[in-house]
Amino acid sequence: MTSDVIASGRVVAHHASLRSSETIERTHEQIRGLAQRTTGRGSGRMSGAPDLEALVASMPHAVALGITLQSASPDEVVGGFDWAPDRCTVAGVIHGGALMALADSVGAVCAFLDLPAGATTATTSSTTHFLRAVREGRVTATARPVHRGRSQVVVRTDLTDVRGRLVATVTQSQAVLSLAT
Repeated sequence: MTSDVIASGRVVAHHASLRSSETIERTHEQIRGLAQRTTGRGSGRMSGAPDLEALVASMPHAVALGITLQSASPDEVVGGFDWAPDRCTVAGVIHGGALMALADSVGAVCAFLDLPAGATTATTSSTTHFLRAVREGRVTATARPVHRGRSQVVVRTDLTDVRGRLVATVTQSQAVLSLAT
């Protein structure tokens, strides 16, 4: 959910606007608050319906891409975005990087929703197989966990076009990170 990476055994923010430890702690507090709002328990573990808007709002790049969530549970997260010219490469085709960002964002939410208290995730690897171009309509991403471990979560996200045809499939590994500093 955050853009945190591991460096020298510590969790460090990987975003230009997150430079000071005070700013990092403020970001962690926001994530803790998000967990409380989405689950009512103060952890990523689900006990009620998540706040879909808050989940997306916690990821500025997802907001910039226009990603929305339709549903979210620990077992499946569904989201997407609509075709737009600013998401395209040549010939009006949605850019592969935009599709990968959609899959990564929806997959990260899927990984986050079943984490223990005080944890978040960061993508450590991602494999994408593109199957067809998208030139119109909505792209829907459906993410499901493949493996949930103490230190790693693996999620598979399928992207489909407006006709329900498979556009791409993405398998990503998410490191489970503690928010404790």
